[in-house]
Amino acid sequence: MKTSDFDYQLPQELIAQFPAVKRDESRLMVLDRPRKSIEHRRFRDIVEYLNAGDCLVVNETKVFPARLRGKRIPTGGTVEIFLLREQKKGLWEALVQPGRRTQKGLRVSFGADAFTGEIVDRMNDGKRLIQFEEGVDIEELITNWGEVPLPPYVKREPVDTDRIRYQTVYAKIPGAVAAPTAGLHFTDDLLGTIKRKHVHIVPILLHVGPGTFRPVTTDDPREYPMEAEYFEISTETAEIINRAKKKKARIMAIGTTTVKALETAVDSGGRLVHRTGWTDMYIYPPFPFRIVNCLVTNFHLPRSTLIMLVSAFADREFILEAYQKAIEQRYRFYSYGDAMLIL
Repeated sequence: MKTSDFDYQLPQELIAQFPAVKRDESRLMVLDRPRKSIEHRRFRDIVEYLNAGDCLVVNETKVFPARLRGKRIPTGGTVEIFLLREQKKGLWEALVQPGRRTQKGLRVSFGADAFTGEIVDRMNDGKRLIQFEEGVDIEELITNWGEVPLPPYVKREPVDTDRIRYQTVYAKIPGAVAAPTAGLHFTDDLLGTIKRKHVHIVPILLHVGPGTFRPVTTDDPREYPMEAEYFEISTETAEIINRAKKKKARIMAIGTTTVKALETAVDSGGRLVHRTGWTDMYIYPPFPFRIVNCLVTNFHLPRSTLIMLVSAFADREFILEAYQKAIEQRYRFYSYGDAMLIL
């Protein structure tokens, strides 16, 4: 197996720069694995593929406005701080641009000089540690001065509507620097329709990190170091899914992040269990899925860990065939693009 086995050529104009006008009017490509068939639908049609007793598993992570634009003290030069996670009060891991010129000891001001911080260390993976001065209200800084961390392939500045549209309608717990994009297509009305079919809508949590956008850089994908992400599976979620699984119901994971969390929290007997912590699970072909038997996902970057995950779920050749058909049919790709349902 080579990383190049997961490559494909995408016309740049098919990379969605804005979301669909209405979330559930995105297109939906339906892949039937047993039949090797492909259908073209609208996302709102997903309700037709769910029955009473099935589980729709959603990731309740919430994207926070992680990108800060600051000024170097005392020169006034611009610097961009992309916050990743707080290690302890006021001390954050971050990506910094321009990186080469941002050394330990640099002081940065934000928000009309109302907030200040200092780069206190450089980590092995190129990240920096920034310590905000005592008394700085980090929540106020992020809320009032942070920008929506749109993916690098969205070639525009964030607009006000991105704060709503680059977020699922069920997002609850801040901590992600990228959206679990398969969930962006759901509306409250669509979820209500699904509930009325007596489908269980159950939450998990996985805070999506920046590694989700990085291509695999090793020739052998198995040698690529996967970045860990924080996740939680509650006892209640585990019990609902285990009961549904016992009845051979569909466990429909909404997004690769949900798959990763669920497949991490499986015991030796194949049961989902309550678990909290960090997962660096790396799913590529072949992989024995023990919980998820149905997947909703967007179209992913070539040579990415995400296209490897869906290839493990649905067979690499079938996925690449579907991607080619999506290109021919002018589907919209990546975070703000269309969706795929794999049965």
